Amino acid sequence: MTVRPILQIGDPALRRVARPVPDPRDVRDLIADLIDTMRDANGAGLAATQIGVDLRVCVIEVGDNPRYPYKPPIPLTVLINPELQPLTAETFENYEGCLSVPNLRGMVRRWVGVRVRALDAEGAPVDREVWGLSAGTFQHEVDHLDGKLFVDRVEDPTTFSSWASFDTFHRAAFVARAQALVRRFGS
Repeated sequence: MTVRPILQIGDPALRRVARPVPDPRDVRDLIADLIDTMRDANGAGLAATQIGVDLRVCVIEVGDNPRYPYKPPIPLTVLINPELQPLTAETFENYEGCLSVPNLRGMVRRWVGVRVRALDAEGAPVDREVWGLSAGTFQHEVDHLDGKLFVDRVEDPTTFSSWASFDTFHRAAFVARAQALVRRFGS
């Protein structure tokens, strides 16, 4: 369909809480635009609020992504009206970035496992568990629908870094932790 502009931090639309979608058939074009925009930007996910649409819709997909080569694959997933429930009190530290916060990374604490309930692109119910790094990706995207950015969840501001500084100073240690999480949960 269409590659849409991705809103950047500071735009008030990113801070709006998205409204529920009454009928999934009404967001088919939006879903297509989200997929095209996410893929064009090499993102791991994209929420409707990031393109200025305050509806509870997000898409997630991880394949051979040059931005996140350590992330396990996630097939294209469409979530309409998603709700997340933690499955454990255990958390992990995830170095996150965001298409709406260019050239910035920071350490965010995420639940190791979440239960995802939503509707898919056809309006069928989704009810699944997601673990490990993939759970962090789902939490990141649903945060967007609640008007939150990853920078809001960074507990220690000294973990903020540019992409270049992340690559130079933090990538090796983070990738080792990420790979251990992937070995543990397979995702």
